[in-house]
Amino acid sequence: MPNNYNNSRKYSDNLEKTSVKDTSDDAIDLDDVLPKIGEFGIYQKFLLWFVCLPACLPCGFCAFNQLFMTDTPDHWCKVPELENMTQINRKMLSIPRKEDNNATFERCLRYSVNWTELLKTNQRPLEVNESWPVEPCFDGYEYDKTEVKSSIVIDFDLVCEYDVYPTLGLVALNVGGPIGVYSFGLLNDRIGRKKSFFACLSTLLLGSVMTAYAHEYWFWVVARIIVGLTIPAVYQIPFIISLELAGPNYRSFVTVMTCIFYTLGLILLSGVTYVLRDWRSLALATSVPFFFYYLYWFILPESPRWLLMRGRLEEANNILKTIARINGRELPEEYTTKLQKQVLEQKEHGMKEKKSASVFALCRTPNMRLKTFLITLNWCASEMVYVGLSYYGPAIGSNQYMSFFLSSAVEIPSYIVCWVLMDRVGRRWPLCLSMVISGIFCIVTVLLPEDAENETLILFLISKCFISASFLIIYPYAGELYPTELRGVGIGASAYIGGLGLIIIPFINYLGTSNLVLPLVLMGAVSVVGGITALRLPETLHCPLPQTAEEGEEFGKDWTYKDCFACGGQRISVAESDSYENLDQLELTQAPSVEDILPDLQPVRRNSMRKLVRQASTLETQRDIDGSLKMTYWF
Repeated sequence: MPNNYNNSRKYSDNLEKTSVKDTSDDAIDLDDVLPKIGEFGIYQKFLLWFVCLPACLPCGFCAFNQLFMTDTPDHWCKVPELENMTQINRKMLSIPRKEDNNATFERCLRYSVNWTELLKTNQRPLEVNESWPVEPCFDGYEYDKTEVKSSIVIDFDLVCEYDVYPTLGLVALNVGGPIGVYSFGLLNDRIGRKKSFFACLSTLLLGSVMTAYAHEYWFWVVARIIVGLTIPAVYQIPFIISLELAGPNYRSFVTVMTCIFYTLGLILLSGVTYVLRDWRSLALATSVPFFFYYLYWFILPESPRWLLMRGRLEEANNILKTIARINGRELPEEYTTKLQKQVLEQKEHGMKEKKSASVFALCRTPNMRLKTFLITLNWCASEMVYVGLSYYGPAIGSNQYMSFFLSSAVEIPSYIVCWVLMDRVGRRWPLCLSMVISGIFCIVTVLLPEDAENETLILFLISKCFISASFLIIYPYAGELYPTELRGVGIGASAYIGGLGLIIIPFINYLGTSNLVLPLVLMGAVSVVGGITALRLPETLHCPLPQTAEEGEEFGKDWTYKDCFACGGQRISVAESDSYENLDQLELTQAPSVEDILPDLQPVRRNSMRKLVRQASTLETQRDIDGSLKMTYWF
């Protein structure tokens, strides 16, 4: 992209002019220490495989087990006077048939006759008189438990005029999400990552147990709100710790593995729900095993970055020494010396409070305002369609368990392909194509006949595969488009609005009770609109990322319609002496800095050059201006 390339050169010049200042003023960066104590050694691997990845299970289990608690079986009005008859005879005698389909019985009406009197006066078998008056189900309902043996619909009679109540329960779950992540985000920064995780886990288990023992519908709704408070915070906190302790070169691998393991959890959930058909047992089976996660208290470390920000030097040093020891390395003494000096300076001059950027800073300039709007629109569209299709999976096809299994399994290849493509063709076109293709396959379902279950399922699975890719792209892409000083608040605002959009998704899916493909058409339209608008965003591949709000305003400002047809960014040609491979020689020729005071301290790579030459990790969770990793929705 020529225009992005010109902007990139401007940013490069600005970064080079301030390199000496950056070197002298930079705080200690753990990314420079991790290669020396092990970027992804035994310690990080153990943390990933036995802590971070298993932490994905409770999030997926408790977010989607609700879909199988609210199964609605075939039902009809209950007639107490006919209880001595067989179920089929009661139904044929007391329930009228639908006018538009004589083979189907009414679900919410019954004949209004005096059955006791009829049974006394008629000695011969009764025959149905279609001219009999009808009435609502005053005595409750009967359910066909052949397929659905247990659900909250059966226990709380959530049918007919109350059939929207299961949808309200899903809304309650999604209402809790943004509130919980915001609250646990604040808690995360105040009491630390470790304590926040166990507070979140306790909240999740409390809500799940309340769910299993709910004997009133509204009590069940309150329980689902409590569960929703922890989604997705319950896995984001250990995920952030894993990212902070893994080296920059391995963070994309950690992120992709987390996505894959989360999907494997959903696949496992489809098997659990198939075996356990009782909704109370399902609620317990998908939560009680996670009481063992309290053993993580003895394994899960506190975040060294958080400890350093809190001035708890000794604890941070002990954790880093433990990592180095288990990885067979040693923590460099010069790092401890520099750290001690920084702490002394902080005690002498006091901690410099960094002012948090306001969300209104995203809207002060026209280009930044437009990009914020487009990023938020794409985020909202991608998240709504992804979650909407995930919720709708069991409704497609003849077997809800197999449909949910397949809709989860198709995510894995999309993650792997997306990971490869993003570093080769960029972010913008993969985001656009994945959303547009997903939307088209959703919309095409309207052309199929009503009895084409398998064909509808195939189109649904293709759509789910592509939207999963877009859901993976939007987060790192947004992090690269927002300038560093506005990145935390920018990602927080976009993700928070996207989370609020999930509240209306259950209502869209509810429309499927009258027309199966209507929700797919609506979600497809949202996906297509989002994908097309993504072309207006600038490409970030091979481009130095904006650091300040001013650079963010200039980045992509000269966009033209020709840029829509450019696939990937233009790789910046860097002089041989400035290449990534020659950074070690570059470090020897740096201008004098604070580190020169300590003769034994090895030179630190200039952040400006690192940002110029090396593209940010494709799928790395972005860091805020203070260097700490933020929870997705933190705002």
